Amino acid sequence: MARPTSTLVLVAVLCLVVRSASAEFWLDEFTTDGDVRKDYDRSGRQVASLVLLQRSGAGFNSTRRYLFGEFSVEMKLIPGNSAGTVTSFYLTSGEGDEHDEIDMEFMGNSSGSPTVLNTNVWASGDGKKEHQFYLWFDPAADFHKYKIIWNDKNIIFQVDDVTVRVFKRYADLPYPDAKPMAVHATLWDGSYWATEKGKVPINWSRAPFVVCYRAYTANGCAVGGSSCPAAGGNEWMDRQPDDTDRLTVAWAHRNCLQYNYCDDGWRFPQGFPGECARN
Repeated sequence: MARPTSTLVLVAVLCLVVRSASAEFWLDEFTTDGDVRKDYDRSGRQVASLVLLQRSGAGFNSTRRYLFGEFSVEMKLIPGNSAGTVTSFYLTSGEGDEHDEIDMEFMGNSSGSPTVLNTNVWASGDGKKEHQFYLWFDPAADFHKYKIIWNDKNIIFQVDDVTVRVFKRYADLPYPDAKPMAVHATLWDGSYWATEKGKVPINWSRAPFVVCYRAYTANGCAVGGSSCPAAGGNEWMDRQPDDTDRLTVAWAHRNCLQYNYCDDGWRFPQGFPGECARN
């Protein structure tokens, strides 16, 4: 019977939360699964916490679906040995064979190892487009901002407003531009692949594992809502990489990139995906 109390204490310590009353909470726009907590940090900002136990993971997904938009959230990841865990912030149209998806996934690590951010894009079931980066800071020491900008020209992945990847659209190649997607966040057991290709599973003696989310924003074309803005009507709608983005992407590739699908000849023995030769 001590587990619920200890979990509450751990959530409060890791996310620096305090109890407060409010009529509205950004998490109210989402459905939840598993152990999901609503609290506030010491400055009054709303914090949603996902709790992973051996019996179940946790997550939330938006009731609204979008066709293009800008989506961001601040996250504070699991401290210490998080090996085997997977934390995510992503968009998806569903789970079918022809689904679209845009991923930011954080793969757990053994204490002292850098955290890997896995970015990926799926279009009509065509995926395997991962770029994985070592984060250049401790993502468990404080909150950091993660952002996806998705329009009909490209997908931009940002960390603390630094662009680390741009996935460009090509007219003759698959691109997620037709299926509305919901916003998801999850914390789950990925022991079979997350850390050192599955060599290091979760140490359940360290449970519960807690990830904290705050400052969620979505500025996009919601299905059933107002129509998408015309060109020039919204910054994200027209957003393409500028000189600064190109510099930061080059920096991230030199200093942080630890896996690029376009360099994995073993995975693509019949030839690399078409965009590899054009980027």
